[in-house]
Amino acid sequence: MAKKEEKSGGGILETIKTIVYALLIAGVFRTLFFQPFWIPSGSMKDTLLIGDFLFVNKMSYGYSYASCPSLYLPSFGIDIDARDICGFLDGDNARLFGSEPERGDIAVFRHPITGRDFIKRVIGLPGDRIQMKQGVLHINDEPVQVEPAGTFEEVAEPQGPQRLRPRCENGPVGTGGTCEKSRFTETLPNGVSHNILNITMQGSDNTSVYTVPEGHYFMMGDNRDNSSDSRVPSAANGVGFVPYENLIGRANRVIFSSAGSSMLFFWTWRGDRFFEKLQ
Repeated sequence: MAKKEEKSGGGILETIKTIVYALLIAGVFRTLFFQPFWIPSGSMKDTLLIGDFLFVNKMSYGYSYASCPSLYLPSFGIDIDARDICGFLDGDNARLFGSEPERGDIAVFRHPITGRDFIKRVIGLPGDRIQMKQGVLHINDEPVQVEPAGTFEEVAEPQGPQRLRPRCENGPVGTGGTCEKSRFTETLPNGVSHNILNITMQGSDNTSVYTVPEGHYFMMGDNRDNSSDSRVPSAANGVGFVPYENLIGRANRVIFSSAGSSMLFFWTWRGDRFFEKLQ
């Protein structure tokens, strides 16, 4: 009887060890190599859709305090920030094995104020002058090339776990109707081309000149009229300029995509987006 109890106790101990080792390996993998990221909003449509799942390459830009994982589960009262783990690396705006992002990269970064993970496109590099005029992006006082690319259409209905309704250029559109946005192909000075969407003419389509400070980057969403990005200062609930050390990594490919409120709803999976390369 004692031997059975001893064997049972040893089995439990081995199970605990296995779980701990697995968590440690997963933590190291997530910190050094790839971080999973689930797209929660439509600020990067049509490049990224709500419900896209991807892995962020952390080796792209090297490592800083932002490379450490954070855990935010408000339902359970859990809010572990990367600074709680790797705060000793914060403060010098530098990176270990650092590599600078290129204009046009789709980058995940930590919000300068809230610390939450954001994903946007790198538009402005240190020293650049960025301005929007009549909805056209200007870099260093020159307008970027923009060409019509048809119409982006989606169903006007709640999307994703947050049940967000899309904004429509042809709105208001009733539930189940076709929500439309004008689509354009924008080509940046380094030759990177990507789609952008237009909904309406609004304040963020006409801005003052933003001069990107040294060691910082200017980020914008591809869904230009529905994106909280560097056009609004971080102190005013925007993003503002993003410090180099806040970069987490680059997104290169969609791994999986679900149009439903849960990834478990297999009937809502978008099979045509599996392993789709991003540009």
